[in-house]
Amino acid sequence: MSSWKGKSKGKPLGYRIFVFVLKIGGVLPAYLLLRFVTLYYLLFSYKSTKSTFTYFHKRLNYSIIKSVYKVYINYNLLGQTLIDKVVIMSGIPNKFTFNLDGIDNLHHIAALKKGGLLLTAHIGNWETARHLLNEIDARINVVIFDGEDEGIKEYMESVVGKSVLNLIIIKDDMSHIFEISNAFLNDELVCMPADRFLENNKTITMKFLGADARFPLGPFMLAAKFQVPVSFVYGMKESTFHYHFFASKVKEYPDLEQDAIVKQMMLDFVDDMERKVKTYPEQWYNYYDFWQ
Repeated sequence: MSSWKGKSKGKPLGYRIFVFVLKIGGVLPAYLLLRFVTLYYLLFSYKSTKSTFTYFHKRLNYSIIKSVYKVYINYNLLGQTLIDKVVIMSGIPNKFTFNLDGIDNLHHIAALKKGGLLLTAHIGNWETARHLLNEIDARINVVIFDGEDEGIKEYMESVVGKSVLNLIIIKDDMSHIFEISNAFLNDELVCMPADRFLENNKTITMKFLGADARFPLGPFMLAAKFQVPVSFVYGMKESTFHYHFFASKVKEYPDLEQDAIVKQMMLDFVDDMERKVKTYPEQWYNYYDFWQ
């Protein structure tokens, strides 16, 4: 049975080539080079191509030809998000513009001084919004799985620098659970995706795009245990040089038992995520069989 392995693809040399092109010619030449890389992955990355094709063809009911084309667009947009992140975070001159729906919601969740959970998914490119989060009056922790190739990680840190946000790394020894718990106890915000899980993690099955899919239980159980408010956040690319960020109204679940909080929070998140996926279907970057 296929599942997400927590590993990214690519080699350090490929990243070096793109950074070189970015510094010499800017974003558009890098996008041009990306088209050839995208075609390579479409033709030779069988497992991810198959699962993404199934998503477009079976879950969104696109025709075979349209589904193949959408897989290509999906790969291409993923590559663009990586390029954009390098450009924005490293300070390379650019023409990117941003707007944020819900900045007041982020100020509100910080002002509650209860801690808070910012739930997201592997949709779009919210990381390019990090500079917009600096004005929020709370420490923001970002939970990530550190599955990047060590050579790529070291090279990218030399290009864009270390993250200005506090990173909580998911580890086998489960120490990240204590870091998240401490963040909530200290009235800090924790941002984490809730659309992937590693094998042996606790999950719950929910209806998503018309079929059963497994979602990680951990983020919701922690939020319910500490009864922290929740907002759903995404960063979507809407044109070549424009990003649109969303932060939903803050949700609290004060009068429910812990199991009921988990259930309602998951229903709210999956419903919100489904709407985003339907609105931006080419920008969901999940390269395994989500409906296994």
